[in-house]
Amino acid sequence: VQLQASGGGLVQTGGSLRLSCVASGRTFTSGAMGWFRQAPGKEREFVAAIGWNGEATNYADSVKGRFTIARDNAKNTVYLQMNRLKPADTAVYYCAFERSGRYLYTGGKMYDYWGQGTLVTVSS
Repeated sequence: VQLQASGGGLVQTGGSLRLSCVASGRTFTSGAMGWFRQAPGKEREFVAAIGWNGEATNYADSVKGRFTIARDNAKNTVYLQMNRLKPADTAVYYCAFERSGRYLYTGGKMYDYWGQGTLVTVSS
């Protein structure tokens, strides 16, 4: 599976962005997808995850109520809609694929494939 993330950019506090991650490979629809982020000087952290059919989701407390993860298996794409953005959301955002699809892991080590990252910058 290869992942290509896009949609990052510069936005003001309170603004919105939608990230996309397109996956290649026939196994995409059977696995879970996650979004992670890494801010400068900080460790990578979990943001959100979604199950293989889009029914189950999991969010970090820091983004709950502001971010929404969704997927379109017909397009092999997962999205992260980010609303009410804050400067603390500034980071490189990565999408990741977990092939078993059995659980919405929050640990990055459980994911098998990673995209290249897209930079989100929120100005104050």
